[in-house]
Amino acid sequence: MKYAKMLAEVAKRLSSKRFSHSIGVSETAECLAVRFHCDTEKAKIAGLLHDLAREVPMNELLPRAQAFGIVVNDIEQAEPILLHPLLGAKLAQAEFGIDDAEILQAIILHTTAGESMTILDKIIYLADVIEPGRGFKGVDSIREMAQVDLDKALLAALDQSIDYLVKRCGLIHPATIAARNEILLKKREC
Repeated sequence: MKYAKMLAEVAKRLSSKRFSHSIGVSETAECLAVRFHCDTEKAKIAGLLHDLAREVPMNELLPRAQAFGIVVNDIEQAEPILLHPLLGAKLAQAEFGIDDAEILQAIILHTTAGESMTILDKIIYLADVIEPGRGFKGVDSIREMAQVDLDKALLAALDQSIDYLVKRCGLIHPATIAARNEILLKKREC
């Protein structure tokens, strides 16, 4: 499916606010892909489709994920919103014909991050955090870092996310901790 057709389909499925966010992520991902020599088409597509399942009602996320055969851990069971990337990747595959493993993985990791992230994975995670519609405290600093060093920006974004969850007594997905630890260990090797 061509990008223009995907754009039209996504517009039908998402609220105008979520659709604007998805366009912002797609455009930001494309810019980051140019800067960091990543496939721009994959970045645009993953950015556009990353939140396909974000507006699935909370009470439907778990049953729909299970219907696709997605294995759900305790954290995801307790916080079903964390299933939207996994379900979104399945929808991208089933309904948009996306069979590129790199695009699907970037969609899957856009909320929790994870170990062994590729440049595309990092770009989509960061594009979701820094797209122009985001306005949280510290976003400008992460935007600046993302223009220079993906790992430094990713670490700052993960720290911001973890801090947000800790302040709200929220659960932290183990993949988020693993991603953060991997970056810190890599920095120690330098």
